[in-house]
Amino acid sequence: MNTLVLQTDFGLVDGAVSAMHGVAKQVCPRLEIFNLTHEIPQYDIWSASYRLIQTINYWPKGTVFVSVVDPGVGSQRRSVGIITKNGQVIITPDNGTLTHLINNDEIVEARIIDEVKSRLPHSQESHTFHGRDIYAYNGARLASNEISFKELGEEIPIDSLVSLEIENARIEDGILKGTIDILDIRFGSLWTNIPLSLVKELGISSGQYFYISIHHKNIRVYHNVLQFVRSFAQVDLGEPLVYVNSLTNLGVAINQDSFSKLYNIGYGSDWKIQLRKVDAEVLKQYGIK
Repeated sequence: MNTLVLQTDFGLVDGAVSAMHGVAKQVCPRLEIFNLTHEIPQYDIWSASYRLIQTINYWPKGTVFVSVVDPGVGSQRRSVGIITKNGQVIITPDNGTLTHLINNDEIVEARIIDEVKSRLPHSQESHTFHGRDIYAYNGARLASNEISFKELGEEIPIDSLVSLEIENARIEDGILKGTIDILDIRFGSLWTNIPLSLVKELGISSGQYFYISIHHKNIRVYHNVLQFVRSFAQVDLGEPLVYVNSLTNLGVAINQDSFSKLYNIGYGSDWKIQLRKVDAEVLKQYGIK
């Protein structure tokens, strides 16, 4: 038996998540169920996509994820299941929730779920809670081996899956260019899509400085010279810094404060970030020796 992991934008203030757990336990009382998060901002498909890529590969092969951020529930959007290269399964609306997995070429097979046939018995008259009636139900059936992945539905081309606009990080004329993919919500750090490999390619090492600029819809909202450090302890309290986050991408933070709140920085494809090496003359202008 495999494990079922749930992600939604439902929150925990009512019974929605509990109902999903209950449906899964009806399928198999012995099934282990865990929560990835239920605090995805309402309707925020981009965040749902990122939290999946952030998490899934730390779970064993065969783990079944159910991700329900579904502003189009009851519409013509498809319900799908996919298998990743590492053997995890995801059940979700086909609305962009798989964007980061698609971009990272993580998906090896995709199938469409028949929303009429493959649903919780006696739920046909309900059209607004597919998280319970379709996704939790089918996720539990897969995790408990009641059905195989092939029995989930007809195979569909991977390139037919819906993907949101995404821009890969790159180096142009000695400048690192990327986007702010997500926020480290609790601590207010900015998580970019710029991998450490590009930093090394540029020849930046710990202790050196970046000139950093952040733009929102082509308007510059922040710029400064920040030190690239291995840990937050290398700068004073309240000082900004650039570091490598847990996904080995660049992050921007303030030691024991929220960068995103202090400078009103958001995330997504409209939030661009650029970093370049700083020469000695620029450091002098900023009072850095």
